[in-house]
Amino acid sequence: MGKSFKTSAKDYGLYLGVTLVLWTVIAYALNLELLVNFWINLLILPVVIVAFGLVSTAKSKQLLGGFLSFKESFTSYFITVALGIAISFAVSIVLFNYIDTDAAITVKEIAVEKTVAVMEGFNAPPEKIAEQVDAMEKQDLFSFKTQLFQIAQSIIIFTIIGLLVAAVMKKTNPDS
Repeated sequence: MGKSFKTSAKDYGLYLGVTLVLWTVIAYALNLELLVNFWINLLILPVVIVAFGLVSTAKSKQLLGGFLSFKESFTSYFITVALGIAISFAVSIVLFNYIDTDAAITVKEIAVEKTVAVMEGFNAPPEKIAEQVDAMEKQDLFSFKTQLFQIAQSIIIFTIIGLLVAAVMKKTNPDS
């Protein structure tokens, strides 16, 4: 018997997780600033995540003989994306909370500097900048609670995208 579409989706989720972990490790090794780079976090990483979800869904469609219900399409996408994101966040938690806590402090400092620069660029009042800096300094970016919130936020955003992907990729078998 051939591979099930859920098994295929899990495999692509592992591939996505490894890809995101490699990105984190490379950025960690080369330049921590890459981890808080606006353009990478807004454009490149989401495109990679959605691309893996799309490929997983297309592979599921192929495994199911070219026909895929909305539910199967969404399930394939969701398993891939959720698993990949979970693996990435787990590695980040371990890396920045247990292996190199100083790097977590450095990432926070870089994030604060970038936020101040952006707010100054938009001519934000100094008291608003100070308020934002104070809030950021109180937050532990890599705590389990913060990471859990971020993973939930990511999964919600990518779930919405997944619903669109599922709607586009579904194809009903005319014989059924």
